[in-house]
Amino acid sequence: MPSPMELTGSADSPFDILIQNYDYELPEERIARYPLPERDASKLLVYRKGDICHCTFRDLAEVLPPRAVLLFNDSRVIHARLRFSTPAGKSVEIFCLEPSSPADYQLNFSCTDSVRWHCLIGGNRHWKQGPLNLQVATPQGKLTLLAERLQRVDDSFEVQLSWQPSHLCFGEVLHLAGVIPLPPYLNRDAEPDDEARYQTIYARPEGSVAAPTAGLHFTARVFDALEAHGLERVFVTLHVGAGTFVPVKSERIGEHAMHEERIIVSQNALQQILDATTQGRPIIPVGTTAMRVLESLYWQGVQASTEEAPLLDVGQWTPYQYAGELTAREALQRLAQQMEVANAQTLEGHTRLMIAPGYRFRLASGLITNFHQPKSTLMLLVAAWAGTDWRRIYQYALDHDFRFLSYGDSSLLL
Repeated sequence: MPSPMELTGSADSPFDILIQNYDYELPEERIARYPLPERDASKLLVYRKGDICHCTFRDLAEVLPPRAVLLFNDSRVIHARLRFSTPAGKSVEIFCLEPSSPADYQLNFSCTDSVRWHCLIGGNRHWKQGPLNLQVATPQGKLTLLAERLQRVDDSFEVQLSWQPSHLCFGEVLHLAGVIPLPPYLNRDAEPDDEARYQTIYARPEGSVAAPTAGLHFTARVFDALEAHGLERVFVTLHVGAGTFVPVKSERIGEHAMHEERIIVSQNALQQILDATTQGRPIIPVGTTAMRVLESLYWQGVQASTEEAPLLDVGQWTPYQYAGELTAREALQRLAQQMEVANAQTLEGHTRLMIAPGYRFRLASGLITNFHQPKSTLMLLVAAWAGTDWRRIYQYALDHDFRFLSYGDSSLLL
């Protein structure tokens, strides 16, 4: 981790920011335990040039800037929770974080016989030795899933998962044997309705262990309204990790290790973003994950012009280590050229980008997002965008009976 003296980029260093300054009181009763019956019936707070008002989410197209381009994270939530029992009857929960072998999500989900994953293990002290066995009754017959703990990797474990019948692919196995991973702050088990409701209607590639919840409000009706207003949609992928729920426990931001997440951007999506930038159209990410993808693209473009860092990976402090400047268009053009030379259809890599107060946004013109936990990295991102007005925004939401967190209401911050 760099020292404060090493963070010499054009943005002010967030290293010494105190997390206690991004705390607020969130009453338990304001946490939305369940979604509303209709996705687009949620409230939408609109923040524009310091003014705050609100409407209904289905009116989103009416309040967006003309010619806006919305950037969506289309990652699909997987059944990441696997619940085993030891021979002594003790419960052990294996929470699948990301694939280890094969490391590629698509390849891993298509594997038969066995795979390896990096996992969190709840009740690990009860797992003395040997594999754990899970029997699942399915419409096609009995499924047997074995879990073997291999080694500790940082704060997680590498676990080998094998199954019978072995002809099933792992994607099928996980869907049959696992449970949808609701956020811990909902304090309830997943129910049948969560299968659809804790998933965006446009979710495609599997890989997230938490939903990109800003997108949960979108419906076919909202999409039709966006199209009628001439507003463009672009889809990218960031597989959301469990680290999104990890609170900042250190006193200063510089001591917090930002979680790493995988991003995948198609050549077509990159070109759409480049075209929007060239044409001066406002780009508005739907959610903090889409925002991190968008801004990471800029820093990937910056790194593509140097030999100091890998092309596809963006570190936690990358924006605060580069003194040189590229325009947004120049950075995206570099990426497009790299893809063209490599004849690559997708741009893939990882990001640990931390967006905190002091960060200067390069590509985003707004943000659609839910209301986040106090003292979280998501709260820091909102404060980086809205400045000190984040307190006014959140107080307005509290005063006007907004629902908070994953299944809660939404905001448009311009």
